[in-house]
Amino acid sequence: MKEYLWLALIIVLIFVITLAGAIFSPSFSEQMGFLELFIIMGSLLFVFSVLVVAATLGFNSFAIFLTLMAAITMVVFGVQSALLMVGIVYCMWGFIFAMQLLLFEHGTKGAQEWFVGRYTHRSFLMEYRFFYPLLGIVYLLLEYLPHFIYRDNISTFKPADIAIKIDKLLKK
Repeated sequence: MKEYLWLALIIVLIFVITLAGAIFSPSFSEQMGFLELFIIMGSLLFVFSVLVVAATLGFNSFAIFLTLMAAITMVVFGVQSALLMVGIVYCMWGFIFAMQLLLFEHGTKGAQEWFVGRYTHRSFLMEYRFFYPLLGIVYLLLEYLPHFIYRDNISTFKPADIAIKIDKLLKK
């Protein structure tokens, strides 16, 4: 719990220092630069807090939350910001899901507990189909990139087999 307090303190200090820079800047252009930085930092904090909520709640509850946050972002920052937020959250949650899937494939106990604790059979299949493109990207990054750099062997990756294993685990 103490780590969260330090994280919150650091975030507040970043905003206070940035806002102080905007208030005490000698020229108007420097003030606008600091205010722009303040707004961008707030937007980034908002997007990453949405990601934390996504990782905590799971996809079912998060779909409603993401719709609400995208609408609020669209009203406040515009359509492009809402699309950017949805894209970033999709990629980050998809990479989390893909990494857990790969960890499950390699027999990690924590990944098995993660899937059992968060998913039913139906919700897993929905997320699996939704993030299927990201599974291929993660596979390329984790297998082909090291192969080209270090000349490692490439292991086979069959997402359908992994899905069948997780299905059997979730149906128990």
